[in-house]
Amino acid sequence: MSPWPDIAVQISASINAPFDVEKTSSISGGCINQAYCIGDGKHSFFVKLNKTESLQMFEVEAAGLQEIKNSHTLRVPTPVCWGRDEANAWLVLEYIEMDNTTKSGSAALGTGLAEMHRRSFEKFGWTRNNTIGSTPQINKFSLDWIQFWRKHRLGYQLQLAKTNGYTGKLLKQGEYLMAELDTFFPGTPQVASLLHGDLWSGNYSYDLAGYPVLYDPAIYYGDRETDLAMTELFGGFSTTFYAAYCEAYPLDPGYKVRKTLYNLYHILNHLNLFGKSYLHQAENMMEKLLTEIH
Repeated sequence: MSPWPDIAVQISASINAPFDVEKTSSISGGCINQAYCIGDGKHSFFVKLNKTESLQMFEVEAAGLQEIKNSHTLRVPTPVCWGRDEANAWLVLEYIEMDNTTKSGSAALGTGLAEMHRRSFEKFGWTRNNTIGSTPQINKFSLDWIQFWRKHRLGYQLQLAKTNGYTGKLLKQGEYLMAELDTFFPGTPQVASLLHGDLWSGNYSYDLAGYPVLYDPAIYYGDRETDLAMTELFGGFSTTFYAAYCEAYPLDPGYKVRKTLYNLYHILNHLNLFGKSYLHQAENMMEKLLTEIH
């Protein structure tokens, strides 16, 4: 059964104007959802489709996009509506035509992210749990950043790894690392900044005017260094981006060590999602971190 008639009805109600799906174009790039551009000749929308039980994931993604939008910093696709039928769940977003070749917006991306990170909260976490990839991400509020990271980030992934059969050296290193986390935070207490949460090169682009656009967030409020660390994990962003960010919001020298700690979370998540090819990298990162403990 096609979901398009129900989606069209929901869009019509959301935009308070008639809308019929006259054209659908599949969009590649996502590894979890199917993605489409749909239009009626006047309006175009971006649609994510998945199994019907994915509705909650889409609801939380819409809330995360809205949270960033409300910060009035970087552009995100505006959520339009979401729903499900017997076979599908969907999320409908503003369709933004992208220019993936432009480099002129790198400084604006750095400055905008710094502005977003200055939007802070009194607690670490968020009002909703969400996902990092397809892995649940627990965002229960905490006043203590180290405790939050130990329990809901590293500890959660290490428990998943144990469940998935990765024991021995990985767990032994991980348990010792978690016990010594305070060592990595000798200075000023961390601020609960608004984070994208999954900020790699596949989750941003530029619109046709050259302005940066963020999407596919896994937001929560936490140490801003976690976002910066992930930008370096898979190839890194441009030097212009980092220069603009640091000019707007300078980084603490301790970031050079902590970025490995923060990226360990994502590598453990990749280990749990995609398998043993990430085990050696995770163990090497732990070894590097353990040498910092005196």
